[in-house]
Amino acid sequence: MTETTHQQPPAAPRGAGAGTRSPEYQVARNVLRGLRRDLFRDPFAYRPLPPRPADGPLVRRLPARLRSAARHLPHAVVGALALIALMVGTLSSGLPGGDVMALLIGLLCALPVLTTLVRPVGAFWLSLAVTPVVALVKSGQGDWPWMPGAFVGHLAVLVVVALRTRPRTAAWMWVLTGVYAFLSDGVLGGSYYSTNSAPMMVTSAFALLVVSLWHVRRTAQQEVTAQQTVTAHERSRRTALEERTTIARELHDVVAHHMSVVAIQAEAAPYRVENPPPELERAFATIRENAVAALAELRRILGVVRAEDYEAPDAPQPTLADLDALLVNVRGAGLTVEKVVTGAVRELPQGVELSAYRIVQEALSNSLRHAPGASARVEIGYVLGGLGIRVVNGPAPRPSLVKPAPHTGAGHGLTGMRERVTMLSGEMTAGPTDDGGYEVAVFLPVATVNEGDA
Repeated sequence: MTETTHQQPPAAPRGAGAGTRSPEYQVARNVLRGLRRDLFRDPFAYRPLPPRPADGPLVRRLPARLRSAARHLPHAVVGALALIALMVGTLSSGLPGGDVMALLIGLLCALPVLTTLVRPVGAFWLSLAVTPVVALVKSGQGDWPWMPGAFVGHLAVLVVVALRTRPRTAAWMWVLTGVYAFLSDGVLGGSYYSTNSAPMMVTSAFALLVVSLWHVRRTAQQEVTAQQTVTAHERSRRTALEERTTIARELHDVVAHHMSVVAIQAEAAPYRVENPPPELERAFATIRENAVAALAELRRILGVVRAEDYEAPDAPQPTLADLDALLVNVRGAGLTVEKVVTGAVRELPQGVELSAYRIVQEALSNSLRHAPGASARVEIGYVLGGLGIRVVNGPAPRPSLVKPAPHTGAGHGLTGMRERVTMLSGEMTAGPTDDGGYEVAVFLPVATVNEGDA
């Protein structure tokens, strides 16, 4: 005996066969989904007709009193259409002025038109429901299936709802109107002398086509306006970038030239003095190193602005670990600096490290400029919720051989520090102290990571 084993193919998961359906099935499914979304999903939702915008070219020319009234012009037009449907339905249904049934028919014809003001999709279904009621009330007299009042009312409903929705909804309303006309003529229209389904379908098709073209034109205008806005924004942005590039080029040409001259003169100055003291040589060496470092930093930063294909160097950005080198440099320039670190030193996010370093650097630079010869204190506090920075310097000694730079208000240094602190959602205070010095206090929040989240 031989045993043959047949392997059964694995069962396809539920819903997996939807992707293998024919294109015709997918099209039909999408069409039915659109019909359900447009006319069957919450059809009686409350959607009041908004007032007309008062910034139109014609409305702006009107007086203020008429301009306020013109905002409700769409509501007045819908009310006028409802009044016309009421009059046509009443006058064509019996003796004018005394027939209660004629007035009832007129009210039934006008009700769907008024409903378009608050529930547009529901007004369409109400108009379809009112049409056979009006025909049955008249007991077979007149055209079928739309009596004159119902004809005017349904046509007005189609136009108003199409204006308030979109072309796809208008197409679905026209199709359902055609289905209703076909069923009315084929099933219930045997006892009637004539039918007005064809006039309704042709008239409504023309009206809805005009409304759809208006929708397409308005959508195209909105897209063009949006594109023009984007183009204007891009043009303004490009102009700003060109201005920045020009400023960067001029700044580089001017500052780089002077910094190069400073570096060269600092290097050559000791050779102009016979037997210069070691302190003077170290001072000039420090000046040259600072000038070269500033020139390199300037070229690196301005290169980002000037060149589109500029690639940033791979050198790491300074962090709080580089503060000691910064303080040595500042001490060589004549500022006595003391650093105090409190709390458990830990690694912080790169943006916080870089911003903290730049804030301390700028604060010490301000101390050098405005209080030469003074003493400064840098306090770094590692706390649970972030990092605290405090840079305070005393007043400049008097008399002093070096004149302090004049105060011209809040310069770019303080502005840059505030921008960095704001970017990190921190807090900053800066101002003079009681003894004539200056203090900069900053707190940079740092999100803590729980052990369970790691």
